[in-house]
Amino acid sequence: MIDKICEFLTNKIRKEMPEIDDERAEVINYGLQNIIGEIPKIFIVLAVAWILGIFDLTFWTFLIMMPYKSFSGGFHLKTHIGCILCTTLFYCGIAVLSKYIVLEQTAKYILIALIWVFGMWMVKLYAPADTENVPILRKKDRRKKQVLSYIALTVGLIVAIFIPNKEIANILIFGSLIQTLCITKFIYKITNNKYGYEVYGNS
Repeated sequence: MIDKICEFLTNKIRKEMPEIDDERAEVINYGLQNIIGEIPKIFIVLAVAWILGIFDLTFWTFLIMMPYKSFSGGFHLKTHIGCILCTTLFYCGIAVLSKYIVLEQTAKYILIALIWVFGMWMVKLYAPADTENVPILRKKDRRKKQVLSYIALTVGLIVAIFIPNKEIANILIFGSLIQTLCITKFIYKITNNKYGYEVYGNS
């Protein structure tokens, strides 16, 4: 259904703007799929969160992870169902971990330090982690998003050290770790993704 709506809208755009070639039309279609596909996805994630009794924590996870996730990027699954399942697992999974895992102070500080070192390394290697369909090719754009990824990761983990709310601290800790894993080459391989800058940057 979403594919048909996006194809219809893309064709309408091409009629209004005949200069759009097939390649640009594909990019437009992909963008529309992401935008339109996000609407039911958000409702599904929040519905699952409500059923699991973690609505508030899942909502906070959305807000808290937005900066680091938007700057650092990550893989995309090829189907809407796969994308919905993965998104639900990401946000609800982080909320569940944050609710039920209790970290002692020493373990918390050690974990934060390890995640920060690992995250900074992965950001240097892979962020912003783009895709074939939405590549980030301009060096200026890539550098800006990489710097913002460093800042978002670091600020989030510093807040996790000092914030008294343990569940919010856990969202920052586990969310930072899981989002960092989402930009790695290993995850890209097992999800059959390719970095856009690798595909198009060398052509």
